[in-house]
Amino acid sequence: MKKLISILAATTALASPALAEDLSVVGSWSSLPLHNQYEVPFWSTTLPEASGGDINVELTTHNQMSLGLGDIYPLLGQGVYDVAMTVADYAVADAPELEGLDVPLVALTADEARAMVDAARPMVSDIYRDRFNSHVLAIAPYPPQVVFCNHEITNLADLEGLKVRASGRMTAKLLEALGAEGVNVSFAEVPGALQNGVVDCAVTGAGSGYSAGWWEVSTHLLPIPLGGWDSVVTAVNLDKWNSLSADNQALISSEIVSGFEDPAWASAQDALVNDIACLTGNGECPSGDARSMTLVEVSDADFERARDILTTEVLPEWAERAGGDWAARWNESVGAVVGVTIN
Repeated sequence: MKKLISILAATTALASPALAEDLSVVGSWSSLPLHNQYEVPFWSTTLPEASGGDINVELTTHNQMSLGLGDIYPLLGQGVYDVAMTVADYAVADAPELEGLDVPLVALTADEARAMVDAARPMVSDIYRDRFNSHVLAIAPYPPQVVFCNHEITNLADLEGLKVRASGRMTAKLLEALGAEGVNVSFAEVPGALQNGVVDCAVTGAGSGYSAGWWEVSTHLLPIPLGGWDSVVTAVNLDKWNSLSADNQALISSEIVSGFEDPAWASAQDALVNDIACLTGNGECPSGDARSMTLVEVSDADFERARDILTTEVLPEWAERAGGDWAARWNESVGAVVGVTIN
């Protein structure tokens, strides 16, 4: 009888399908193209279909959950959800060394930005493992972070004395070194802040500003990438990751590159050109109605001044705050790719 029961149990186990893996996923800003064009299709369709039904995904976004921006990755590390993605700069209060991922003005094209990100990835992986109990799955870009102003400007020097919302801590330091006053305002609050004079200017991606209607409360656009590329890191809770089968780990790792990361990077360069056209009316706008912001030309002198301040003041100050061997690691990886050395 015992032998028969054992045989029946084994037969039942072989006949039973493997239980599907459920993933709770928290995406980035629900209103922006990165989420709608790339995150939603990947997590809702591409990955579940590639798994043959072995992976189920429940997708929401951090703003739909009303999460504090600085809480997204700490809560991920605690296992409140399985996967999260948002701008890495939102986490620098807990991990100042993470600022080295998205340095302004050192990558001017999407190809250069991806090379910078690829060079930084081993550092980023260590940071997320040690700080947030998480495994990095992907790093995707928002387009370059440019300057929207509800104030007349003609060049970079005109930012001096103005109140400017930065897109990250390193950008805030750069703006302050340029003589502007960095103001901390969340992305969702920027339109009201520009309209009411709380800030004179604000930094974000051109496409993000177009989608969020910043053109309604801004008059001038300065397309210098003072905010870098606002890298969005997708990470999975490390305990959840380690609980997955090797096959599912390999599937997710492969599919997220081909189905999410590569397409997002492929569109990044054209997105900047198209978004500037949409905001200013200078060219065809594929996203909707073109607006009429004034396009402020960036001179070589403007760029060189900003780059000089970055390399002589901002990066050394970051290296001191990050401490440890982060400056050396950055020099050997990102710095070697972009041609910048922190002394």
